Amino acid sequence: MSNTKIAVFVGSLRAASINLRLARALEKLAPSDVQFEYASLGDIPLFNQDLETDLPAPAAKLKALIAEADGLLFVTPEHNRSIPAALKNAIDWGSRPWGQNSWPGKAGGLLGTSPSAAGTAMAQQHLRNILAAEGVNVYTTPEVFLQDTAGLIDDQYTITNERTRQFLQGWLDGYIAWVNKLKA
Repeated sequence: MSNTKIAVFVGSLRAASINLRLARALEKLAPSDVQFEYASLGDIPLFNQDLETDLPAPAAKLKALIAEADGLLFVTPEHNRSIPAALKNAIDWGSRPWGQNSWPGKAGGLLGTSPSAAGTAMAQQHLRNILAAEGVNVYTTPEVFLQDTAGLIDDQYTITNERTRQFLQGWLDGYIAWVNKLKA
């Protein structure tokens, strides 16, 4: 089987992000033929249509990452019951300029973690709506609304709760199968 390339979009820019820890933990669960490449959302300037005919280098790099990816993995916190501004900004750049949308037809997966018992449910719902409008084929079942608790993911990005690890392994296996089905 050929390598599967997954572009990872972590909605939080924070160095100690619990969603970055979750993404790194998922990466450890992935088979060796699956490669994760992380988008650098903090480097991308705010979307400005005046700049889209001569894309800023970080936006062009983002579009190249999307184009080369077999799958898109969104791991996001919830900000004010929606997605973080940095993530929305990246989605906007990826859809521009008009007629050069990078998102359609890609296999998407989304999840996130939060100290809240609801996880990132509202952010994920908003993100599903946005991705549907951009033509991303989102893996829908099961949904992952993960409550972050102290020590759930250790400093080596290992998921310490066995039931959570098994659930996330099952989700990741299903997502990778979805990606491979759509890229075939």
